[in-house]
Amino acid sequence: MNASLSSANQVSNSYQLVDFIGKVFIIAYKEPTQQLEEVLEKEGFHCEVLRQEEKAEYQNFSRSYLCLINHRRAWEKAIQQNKPTLILEADFVPVVGFGKLPLPFNFERNNAGISWLYTCASQLYSVSDDGYAEGFSVSTVAYIVTPQSAHCLIDLAEEIREKSGTNAYSSWDSTIDTFLRSRKFKNYIPFRNYGEHGGLPNLEHHKNGLSKTHRADVLYGNLAFLPLYASIEGGGKLKLLSARMQARLKGIARLLIGKFLRIPVIKGSSVPARLIGFAIRRQLSLYL
Repeated sequence: MNASLSSANQVSNSYQLVDFIGKVFIIAYKEPTQQLEEVLEKEGFHCEVLRQEEKAEYQNFSRSYLCLINHRRAWEKAIQQNKPTLILEADFVPVVGFGKLPLPFNFERNNAGISWLYTCASQLYSVSDDGYAEGFSVSTVAYIVTPQSAHCLIDLAEEIREKSGTNAYSSWDSTIDTFLRSRKFKNYIPFRNYGEHGGLPNLEHHKNGLSKTHRADVLYGNLAFLPLYASIEGGGKLKLLSARMQARLKGIARLLIGKFLRIPVIKGSSVPARLIGFAIRRQLSLYL
């Protein structure tokens, strides 16, 4: 067993991801998905690509709302599954051995909301006795939902449409955690990221005061293939190495200044050592 899988086994009961996922939906517009599909199928997953529909009314929709529509299609299909559903955006790049990594929440409980496999601006709330981490993230690059939570997320989509409209920019992904927790679901973050966001800079985010790029702070292992940002922008493996080093340093900085694990959370916990141990161990990785 390689080092990444060994670390995973220390954190949870190590239910292998591939054994507990019913279907994988890959959300795409015109992006190529062949490499991603091939990797997932070799790992034993059943995949379906959901490409954005071409409709006249979409012309004036914001990119953020179009993204929400695409995820809603996946949620509607997830309701019909009898197992949790894995939803990936087309620019996700999984690590080698993706399917053998552990399910990051306790399958035996029926209150799982969303479980992020890729995190952005993540925060740790608590760690259970069996090593599962409740927390917060934005970004919907890669995550798991249950039929129950998918049904609830459709309500979120309706709320966004009513409050923000279809043409305005909305950071709806940042509201998922609060929305689901208010409905008694528990949301989970992984010990380490199961892959990388391989996409190019998002100019709509940048225009609205957010970072135009985000990368995984720490990975479970080596990436299965070269991300789009490293191949399209040029530089290949050197570009990848530079981006990954910056992401790792940013992740370590977020830990040191108390953004990943906030001081009030530590003070309010009955097991602060467990939280601190989890936060530090996840960064002790040989992988970029």
